[in-house]
This record gives sequence, C-alpha cells and structure tokens, in this order.
Amino acid sequence: MKGATMSQGIEIRVTARSEPNLSVFRNMYYAMLRIRRFEERVGELIEAGEIKTPCHLCIGQEAIPVGICAMLDRRDYVWGNHRSHGHYLAKGGDLKAMMAEIYGKVTGCSRGRGGSMHLVDPDVGILGTVPLVAGTIPLAVGAGLASKLRGDRRVSVSFFGDGATDEGHFYESLNLAALYRLPVVFVCENNFYSTHMHISERRANGNICNVGDLYGVPSKRIDGNDVFEVYQAAKEAVERARSGYGPTFLECLTYRWRGHVGSALDLDVGITRRQELKEWLRRDPIARAKARLIELGLSENELVQIEESIVAEIEEAVAFARESPYPDESEVSTNVFSDEGAKR
Repeated sequence: MKGATMSQGIEIRVTARSEPNLSVFRNMYYAMLRIRRFEERVGELIEAGEIKTPCHLCIGQEAIPVGICAMLDRRDYVWGNHRSHGHYLAKGGDLKAMMAEIYGKVTGCSRGRGGSMHLVDPDVGILGTVPLVAGTIPLAVGAGLASKLRGDRRVSVSFFGDGATDEGHFYESLNLAALYRLPVVFVCENNFYSTHMHISERRANGNICNVGDLYGVPSKRIDGNDVFEVYQAAKEAVERARSGYGPTFLECLTYRWRGHVGSALDLDVGITRRQELKEWLRRDPIARAKARLIELGLSENELVQIEESIVAEIEEAVAFARESPYPDESEVSTNVFSDEGAKR
C-alpha cells in the first residue's frame, strides 16, 4: 500500500497490519467519540460564557490517546500537557471530575485549583498534566526510572506536541531513557503547529522521528488519525518497555481542528491552515473508525446507542459541575505552603 502524502510533503508510511478485532475496535471507537463529544460540549460552554478557564481542545486528535492507552494497564503512568482532556479520558479518568475541574469546582479532579490544564487522577495512573511546554517529559522519565528501580513493570507514557521537540528537556530526557533502558514511551502528537507557528517556520528539517536515531531509540512515524495503526504501534512499544528493552519514540501525524486555545477554528493563522484543515477534515479519525466498524458488521442501531449513551453521560457531568460548589475562600493557601514550615 502506498504512503499518503500530507502537509508540507511529509509522508505517512503505511505498515502491514493484521485484521482488527471487532470488540477492540468498538471500544476504541466509543472512547474516541466520547472524547469528541466532550470537547464539543466544552466548546459550546466556552462560547456561552459558562466556562472561564482557558481550554485547549483536542478535536481531531482523538485516535492517539485512545490507541496508546488501549495498550496500558491501570497502574501504568500517563503524563500530559496543556491539551490533555483526551489523555485523561482515554486512560480512565473520571469524566464528571474533569468537567467539574474545568468549571473550577471543588468536586473537580484537582479540587477546582487546576482548571483545564492541570488534571490528575493517581488512581488510574494520571500523575499530572502541565501547560509548560515539554515540562512533563522529564517527569515521565523519572517515573520510568522509579519503575525500573522497583521492578514493578509499569510503563510511563509521555504525550507532547511537536513544539516540545524544540526544547532541551526533550533531548535530555530521551538520552537518559535510552542510556538506562527505561520503560518509557515518548508519544509526539505532531499537529504541525506550535501555538500559531507552522513546523516549516520553526524547523529546518520537519522529520521529528529521526531524532530518536541519535540516541539509538527505536522510532516510528505513523498515521495518528488511524486508531488501529496507533494501537499496533503502541502494542509493540509498550511490550518492549515492559520487557526491559527500553524506550520507543512514536511520531503520530495528526491535526487539531480548533485553534490553539478556545473553540474557534483560527483559519487565518499560520501560513496554510485554511487549506490544510479541509484536507484533514477528510481524514477524521472517528469517521474512519465508524466506516470500518460498519464493514466489520456493527449495526447502525448499536452506533446510535453508543452516541446516545455518551451524550447522556456528558450532560450528567455538566449538571454535576453546575451544581457543585466552588472551593471555599478560606482554603486559598491550602497545599500551597507547608504547615510544618508555618509552625517553625
């Protein structure tokens, strides 16, 4: 099968793959659609003025967190960035708690203190998302080092955008993980834009995948809008990490449909976004998965039921967030300063 040429002449190499399992594919479709509908609802609430915290939506990129997290155990670690609603949901984070957090309510996953960009759920291995570009990559490597020292076979996954590969944190982390053969999977969600600047305006060579070669890290560039291709690449990378063979670097080509922050499309930023978006809309990861499910025999009735159950769950979450209280003003300094330090 020939590779599909995408923006700026970048090519996705299509690899041979086995036939997908209907049950696995259905679950991944459900997870992707759940993320999509959640993000769309958040966009509506932003436009209505209900949500005040800055939100970076991942509409269009749903296949990557779902395909990766489908291969992880509950105890494995996930580290995210400013655009991590999808990572949180794909790893098993509580949807109501995230909606409440985005509303800034005390019932949120960070007790209303973090907003959209600071999500945590240790019970399912989500140890933190941080808006600092590349900020959580070293943390993922640290978690991988701890796993290796304990011998508990946990895998640590670092999700980051193409802009993070412009930072020194990324290269130092990749080198350390390679040197000590740490159980880390580096997942670059390359959507071609760092804020509003296209990759061609930032890098002389846009082939990010090649950086893994410098450190002897197995690297692969894949179609990030094909959930089963992501799943297969994750299977190989996670098995390698869990077996003690060290890190893998995956460059997943994708595209965010909305702007850098907020619900707008931002069609006139960058140098080619308006033309590119039309191309990437045709590569909708959810539409592609749905078409494949129909080929595999899933009925239209079941597809409708999936949609309805997701929409109902999201509306319950909105109601929960609206009804939840804000943090009490008396707790504004709680968990900011050490009580022991204050006593001294």
